[in-house]
This record gives sequence, C-alpha cells and structure tokens, in this order.
Amino acid sequence: MKNSVLLIVLGEPNSVFSEILFKAYKSNSIKNIKKPIIVIGSVDLLRAQMKLLKYSIKVIQVEPSDIENIKFNKKKIYIINVDYKYKKIFDKISDKSNLYINNCFNLALKLIKNKTASELINGPISKTHFLKKKYLGVTEYLSYKIKSKKKPTMLIYNSSFAVCPVTTHLPISHINKFLTKEKIINDIININDFYKLRLKKKTKFAVLGLNPHCESNQKISEEKKIIIPAISKLKKRGIKVYGPISADTFFSKKNLEYYDVAIGMYHDQVLTPMKTIFNFNAINLTLGLSFLRASPDHGPNNIMLGKNISNPQSLIYSINFFNKIK
Repeated sequence: MKNSVLLIVLGEPNSVFSEILFKAYKSNSIKNIKKPIIVIGSVDLLRAQMKLLKYSIKVIQVEPSDIENIKFNKKKIYIINVDYKYKKIFDKISDKSNLYINNCFNLALKLIKNKTASELINGPISKTHFLKKKYLGVTEYLSYKIKSKKKPTMLIYNSSFAVCPVTTHLPISHINKFLTKEKIINDIININDFYKLRLKKKTKFAVLGLNPHCESNQKISEEKKIIIPAISKLKKRGIKVYGPISADTFFSKKNLEYYDVAIGMYHDQVLTPMKTIFNFNAINLTLGLSFLRASPDHGPNNIMLGKNISNPQSLIYSINFFNKIK
C-alpha cells in the first residue's frame, strides 16, 4: 500500500469543511474511489459536527501503524485523531486552533516522509489567524515545513484549463517587487513537469502581461524587463510558451480551447476569471514539492457555519482528481 493512501487534513475546525466532507462521502460522485482515504483531525469534534448537521457516516479511529492492514470501506471515514479542546461545536475563527492545525499538518507530513502517503488534501485555514503574515498561503507554509529546495507553484486546476498566479497572496502595491524572471521560469517548469509526468499531456502556455495591453508609460516595462526574457529562456528549453498577452482579452472561448494554462502575474488577474468560468469545478494544487497537495478552492466560510448549505463540489473534484492520476 506504499504511496497509495490519500490524506485529508481537516484544517480550520471552525469552517464548512467538515460539512462538505460529509456531503462528499454521501455523494454518488466518489463511489468509484480506488485509493484508501485517511482523514487527520479531531475525532470528537468531527463526530459532534456530524451529529449537529444530521449526517450518519461510520467514523473509525485508526493509528498510523494500522494503515497498511486496514480493509477500507468506501462508505466509512477512517481518521487518525489529533487532540483538540473545544467549547462550541462551531465557533468564531481565532488563534486557539493554531496549534491543533499545525499538529495535523505535522502528522500528515510525517506520514508522507515515511512514504505511507504521497498525496494530500487539506481543508481551508485562516490566513489571518493561522499564517499570521509569516507565509503568503498554505503553498508557502508547506514548502517551509518540508524545507523544500525548490520554490513551490500554485496552480488552480480544471482538467480542461488551469491558471497560475506568479505572485500569490500579495497586496497589489507589492507585486512588482516580487515579480521576477526566475519565478516565472520556475513556475512554468514546475507546471510543465506536472503535466508531462503526472498527466501525460503536452502543454501550451499563455503568459499574460502585467500592465494594461502589455504597455507601460515607464521607461522600462515589466513586460520588456521580466516577462519577455523569461519567455525566451523557456522557449529555448523546448516549452511551448506564448506571450505576453493582454489579460483583458485573453479569457475568450477560443483561447481557452487553444491553450492549456494561463500564467498570470498576480492573484486576481487569473483567479477571478477562472472561478467565474469553472465555479467549484476547480482545485488549488501545490506543485514543486516532494508530494502533490490539493485543496478545495474556497476558504473557511465562517458565515455559513452550521447552516448545511455549502457546496461540496470542489472537494469532490479534489478526491476524484487524485483517483485518476498515477
């Protein structure tokens, strides 16, 4: 069973993730799952949230040493417990859950290091409370945790199209300080390797400009200084990369059919159209690590806690994605 287990870290306990997990298990969409799934989080809280939301799924607590000997049943949730003291079943997000979340990730990364698993889905976390401005996102947090020598890449993926923001969760005023030729090259190489090695597909990249219409009234624009030189180097490596292309006209049906991946210079430049087009049928992938990580493409959504109206499709897409790839 080495490397065949899919881990799911529950993430922020005061989020809608437990609800969408229950809905995913009840869904007909993941009945053909071949890989055993191990959830990591608080057993007591998960059962309490299930009872409150009125779901009925058998929850079985397991130990890491038992994983290889378990006869998995797709209708049951298998969970490794991580202790968490809580007063309310659903509460406001705060720093109180930080140690618990960190412990969950530590356990998952230990199982990956031991080669019990090589794939990870995590529930959403609070960037404000958990990451505390130390990391731009979970992508960078995990890279730091495993002391990765390679820089990670964030890819918002759908099987028909994907996008990558070269700079991730940054204020607009900081983008040009962090946008580099090296980062563009790193991200496209990581994505190209992922498509080639894991998906067995050839990839055509569209690189978007930073400035409106790829023009600037400054002496030297980012397009001329950073983006075009990066594209030139990538072409020399035999990668099919085109651009820079103006972002305002890129997301047409014709372009979405011709290209496989759009490389944007900042977060909202590519995530806004991607989420508009694919809604919940897209997932957040971290590439460039020693393992493949995915998360549903939404946050904790504290406003909808306990209301039982959240859409589970992004988690379902994440699970089915790992079930299809080798």
